[in-house]
Amino acid sequence: MREEAAASGNRFLALLESGDVPRERLVWLAGEQYRILGSDRRSFALLASRYPEPPAGDMFLALAQGEGRALELLRVFAAALGLSDMDLIAYEPRPSAQTYPAYVAQRAAFGTAGEVALAMLANLEEWGAYCGRAADALTERYGFDEDAVGFFRFFAEPPPGFDGHATAVIAAALEAGEKPADMARAARLLHAYEKAFWDALADGL
Repeated sequence: MREEAAASGNRFLALLESGDVPRERLVWLAGEQYRILGSDRRSFALLASRYPEPPAGDMFLALAQGEGRALELLRVFAAALGLSDMDLIAYEPRPSAQTYPAYVAQRAAFGTAGEVALAMLANLEEWGAYCGRAADALTERYGFDEDAVGFFRFFAEPPPGFDGHATAVIAAALEAGEKPADMARAARLLHAYEKAFWDALADGL
């Protein structure tokens, strides 16, 4: 089973689906996500302040609000693991699992609305599929109830209206002269950092 997981696109999720992820790694999952959500929420708020006009401002505000809701749901998952808020705060993140929010924060400070919009649009479908798989595995293999996996169900579907907002932001960015190559680079890098997150969770399993 471990050999099959290594050959799959997401080793951590393949192991989760086979029931081979120990409980301690679920603590990693909660702890890393706690740090990511807090960082991304601030990053999207910063982007909304840099690009306040619609459609970009509306999109980034909605994303920031979504991260806030996700934090609430993550606390339910953490509580099901026996973790308190203080445990989440005290958790020591792994550097390779935090490259994703670090890059989002970099683009929030120095990038463009078009770069972030394309990167998020390209990444959200994959991230959503991963979250859906995680929710199913946690209920079927680990016995969590639906309340406990609400965080993963929340992200399994794209935010309402996000595709339209992101497409409009990208179109406006191209019309304003942003370079398609720069936007594509941001999407490619964000995808690589998404993979690094999951790889970090699977490290040593």
